[in-house]
Amino acid sequence: MTQTTSAATAIDLYRRLLKYVKPYWVMFTIAVAAMLVFAATEAGLAAMMKPLVDGSFVERDPETIKWVPIALIGLFIVRGIVSFFTTYGIGWIARNVIKDLRTEMFAQLITLPARFYDQSTTGQLMSKLLYDVEQVASASTDAIVIIIRDTVTILALLAWMLYLSGTLSLIILTTVPAISILVYKVSTRFRRISKEIQDSMGDVGHISSEIIDGQREVKTFGSQHYEIKRFEKVNKKNRQQRMKKIATEAITQPIIQLIAVLGLSGVIYLASLPDMVDKITAGSFISFVTAMFMLLPPLKRLTKVNAKLQAGIAASESIFKLLDDQPESDTGTKTIGRAQGNIEYQRVGFSYDSDKGHVLNDISFQVNQGQTIAFVGHSGSGKTTLISLLTRFYNVTQGKITIDGIDINELTLEALRNQISLVNQQVILFNDTIANNIAYGQSEHVSNDQIIAAARAAHAWDFIEQLPDGLATEVGQNGVLLSGGQRQRIAIARALLRDAPILILDEATASLDTDAERHIQAALETLMEQRTTLVIAHRLSTIEKADQIVVMHNGKIIETGTHAELLAKGQRYAELYRLQFQEK
Repeated sequence: MTQTTSAATAIDLYRRLLKYVKPYWVMFTIAVAAMLVFAATEAGLAAMMKPLVDGSFVERDPETIKWVPIALIGLFIVRGIVSFFTTYGIGWIARNVIKDLRTEMFAQLITLPARFYDQSTTGQLMSKLLYDVEQVASASTDAIVIIIRDTVTILALLAWMLYLSGTLSLIILTTVPAISILVYKVSTRFRRISKEIQDSMGDVGHISSEIIDGQREVKTFGSQHYEIKRFEKVNKKNRQQRMKKIATEAITQPIIQLIAVLGLSGVIYLASLPDMVDKITAGSFISFVTAMFMLLPPLKRLTKVNAKLQAGIAASESIFKLLDDQPESDTGTKTIGRAQGNIEYQRVGFSYDSDKGHVLNDISFQVNQGQTIAFVGHSGSGKTTLISLLTRFYNVTQGKITIDGIDINELTLEALRNQISLVNQQVILFNDTIANNIAYGQSEHVSNDQIIAAARAAHAWDFIEQLPDGLATEVGQNGVLLSGGQRQRIAIARALLRDAPILILDEATASLDTDAERHIQAALETLMEQRTTLVIAHRLSTIEKADQIVVMHNGKIIETGTHAELLAKGQRYAELYRLQFQEK
């Protein structure tokens, strides 16, 4: 899409945006009705100037003097009531639109494929979810209030002015084309600047989230000044884009008001000519001038709403792009109960980007039910990518993967992933209790006894029962209140409780000290007797009992065998093992 959205596309975006308002049409109808009444009271105020001047001060009519103050009070009571319904009604709709959009965006985010997250940053996505949605809601609700209420107000005031004097009204109407052209010209600039503001907000959010997550590294490496400069750069860009928008608004409004005042000056001049004085009463002239002055505030708001409208359209473009992204491909139709756990990779190849070649080439191996297969190799050899294909975080480019003889692409994602427990090297815990983190993802209620049993098997219960709140202990954001080893054991307990037939351990014992690792290895060995286990390991001592070890290098399998067989060969595995032994 081009940098500046075309007028046709902007209209399409706004129409799509208004669909989120449609479910709340009853409240919207009430709010619009209140706006129309409010607009009528604006013209009513100008109209009351005529009897107030002519009847009260010129003719001194006692009836007029009596009812005009009462009418004014009644008019302002009506204005107060309809103003409340407008403000509350539109505010209620706006917050519901924001809720609906965020819910839809969140639901979309958790179904998007891994490739999407590879190409996005947390800050940019948070900016869409928080900042962009507010801009969109403002455009779909607040802007509508101004457009409807102030447009009707202007039309009502112009109608009253035409009724009082067609000649004088024509002068005011001559300013409309000039104002319209000016508003149209600045629309494109507002939209472009708004898009740049959104991008810069994403950059601000991205760097902020990086620093918050990596605050210990920043402090340890003494990079505070570097990070401050990096943040200042994007923060400055955000300020510059904001100032461009402010400057455009600041120069547009005075020009529009000047055009309107030129028309007003012309009216005052003509009204003071002898021929016109004879045709219009003092009350009519005051009423006309009052109506003209009352035109300026809604006119000013209409020029300002253009910036809000264009910001909303630019934000909606960003949001709808997210909502229109393709979710994970789930073309499978088959479901299975509990799999036996026989896994086979058949000449599997994979590429993140076809232009950059394959990262996995001709991968073939088989692991039977209850066996343990381990993958070793230098960083970047393709071990984690290989495992990611089994869970279909990515889809194979060539070949196929089967579970119990069934191509995993034929299974629904839910059916496939129900067969797998996963413990990643980067442990993810949620800001919740230890119990809820262990029980995470369970479709049925699990008892405390089941949670404790999983914690014991993962050698996590010893430290959990020492905590003041035990299983009810809050772990903090991403488990920050626990040590690395404790977080890892909670993650292993979660995988144990899931009780899936296939277990994936991606450097699952990497954060444990030697003593804890030894205990967990014993627990895992018991667990592996009943499950097919795929292990990615850096410490070769943890996989000596694996039924099969696969050695990888540059996306290819270069050796397979048991620990003893590979040592006897004296090739890459033996070299890796010797290096680790020497390090000790």
